[in-house]
Amino acid sequence: MLKEVIPMNEITNFQSRAEEFFPIDWYKGMLENHPVYFHEGTNTWNVFKFEHCKQVLSNYEYFSSQGPRTTIFVGANDKQENTSPIMNLTLLDPPDHRKGRSLLAAAFTPRSLKNWEPRIQQIAAQLVDEIEENSVVNIVETLAAPLPGLVIADLFGVPVQDQHQFKKWVDILFQPYDKERLEDIELAKQNAAREYFHYLYPIVVQKRSNLEDDIISDLIRAEVDGERFSDEEIVQTTMLLLGAGVETTSHAIANTFYSLLYDDESLFGELKRNVELVPNAVEEMLRYRFHMSRRDRTVKQDNDLLGVPLKKGDVVIAWMSACNMDEAMFDDPFSLNIHRPTNKKHLTFGNGPHFCLGAPLARLEMKIALEAFLQKFSRIEPVEGFDLENSLTASATGQSLTNLPMKVYR
Repeated sequence: MLKEVIPMNEITNFQSRAEEFFPIDWYKGMLENHPVYFHEGTNTWNVFKFEHCKQVLSNYEYFSSQGPRTTIFVGANDKQENTSPIMNLTLLDPPDHRKGRSLLAAAFTPRSLKNWEPRIQQIAAQLVDEIEENSVVNIVETLAAPLPGLVIADLFGVPVQDQHQFKKWVDILFQPYDKERLEDIELAKQNAAREYFHYLYPIVVQKRSNLEDDIISDLIRAEVDGERFSDEEIVQTTMLLLGAGVETTSHAIANTFYSLLYDDESLFGELKRNVELVPNAVEEMLRYRFHMSRRDRTVKQDNDLLGVPLKKGDVVIAWMSACNMDEAMFDDPFSLNIHRPTNKKHLTFGNGPHFCLGAPLARLEMKIALEAFLQKFSRIEPVEGFDLENSLTASATGQSLTNLPMKVYR
C-alpha cells in the first residue's frame, strides 16, 4: 500500500537550511509551550516530551506502526508484486513483525560486531591516512560520507571496486520528500532500486553456494521457525540496511566534527588527551547533535494517554530529537556535556519493538572514526568564512552537511 507522505516542513516552517540543521530554539519553544501540539494543516498530533515520545514509540496496543499516512519518504515505490513482507517490517506491529525482525537480527549479533570491528578500523584508518596533515580538508568528503558506505559494502561482502557505487545509490534512494519534484524523484528512485537489485542479486546467488563471514551470508544462514529468506528477500533486506546504516551514520559523523569545531573548541583536546571518553562523546553527539529524529504512529484505539483526547486513526508524530532536550530527563539539556551521566538514555534510535537494529553498528562506526582521527591529528581549527547555509543539503535525516572545511594539524 502506498502511503500518503505528510509534508513535515508545513509543521516546522523553518525559514532556512541552517535553522532546520539545528532547530534547538524550535524544540525549546515546543517543549515549553506546546508539548502536545495539534497541527491543523497536516492533521497531526505532535509530541515533544520524553515520556510522551517513549509512550508513542513503545505502546503498540494504542499507537500502531500501521496506517495510511507516514512522515518517511525513502526507498522506491516500485509497485512490484513480488515485494517481500520484509520491506514492510517497519510498518508492522508485534507479533506480526517478530519473525522478520528475528531473521534480520541474525546479521547484527554481538559476535558479528566483534568480528567487524577490525574491518571497520582498517577502513577508517585508510581514509584518515589519506587526509593530508597541516592542510585544509572537507571532512564530510574525506571521512564522514565515504566511511559508512564503504563499511556496509564491505560487510555485505561486495567487491572492493564497487563499494563507492553504494553511496551513489543511497543518495538517490533516500532523497527527502519534495512536492515540487515528486515525479522526478520517484523515477530516479525506481531506476536506482532496479540497478541495485540487478547488481546485488547475482552476488547473493553466488554466496549461497560459497558462504563467507559477511552480512549477506548471515542472512542466508538465518532461520526462524523453519523459515529462511529467499534470494529476492535478501536483496530487498540489504536495501533496508543501506538506509539504516549509511545516510544516518554519515550525518552523525559529520555533525560530530561540526560540534568539535563550533560547539566546544576545547573538546577535541580533551578527547585527544583522554581517548576513553570517545564513547561518552558519541552518545552526547547522538543526543545533542542528531537532527531530525522522529517517527509517526497511528492511533489504534481512542485514548487520552498523552493528556488529550485521541481518536482511532489520528496520526501522532514523536519528535525524538526534541525529547532528547527534555529537562525532565536531562539536566541542562541545551548544553553539550560529554560527561553527562544520562546521555545514553536518548531516544535517537527509537524505543520499543522498532528500536533501530543498526544502532550498535552506528555507534561503533562513530567511535572508530573519531578514534582514528584523534590518533593522527593533534588539533583542528574552523576555516574563516565558512558558510553553513550553503554547505547543507536536504536529506532523509533533515539538513545534512555536504561541506565542512577545517584546518588539521599533525
